[in-house]
Amino acid sequence: DVQLVESGGGSVHPGDSLRLSCAASGLNVGWYCMAWFRQAPGKEREGVAMLNTGSGDKYFADSVKDRFDISRDNTRKITYLQMNSLEPKDTAVYSCAAYKTASHSCRNFGRDFNFWGQGTQVTVS
Repeated sequence: DVQLVESGGGSVHPGDSLRLSCAASGLNVGWYCMAWFRQAPGKEREGVAMLNTGSGDKYFADSVKDRFDISRDNTRKITYLQMNSLEPKDTAVYSCAAYKTASHSCRNFGRDFNFWGQGTQVTVS
């Protein structure tokens, strides 16, 4: 079975940095679009960042561009979300998700993701 397990959330102050991790197990050989989503209370889920595990191509939502970065350790199968200059509006539950792809790029947050983690809370106040 595929499992995505997030970690690294917590409570920080505005301007601080935080790095989230998403450890994947059970994924078959191949390229995947790995993504981070977030959902704040009372708001819809929002795609934050995506990475293609084969090409390394990255894509970011405008709301986090220039502040967040996504990366992956392919050996350990961990996808990271580095969040800098955090703001109260970044407060949300952050979840990682994945789907297998034959494409070199990942651009569609609205696509059906096959695999999801449980999420980790990030609070900025």
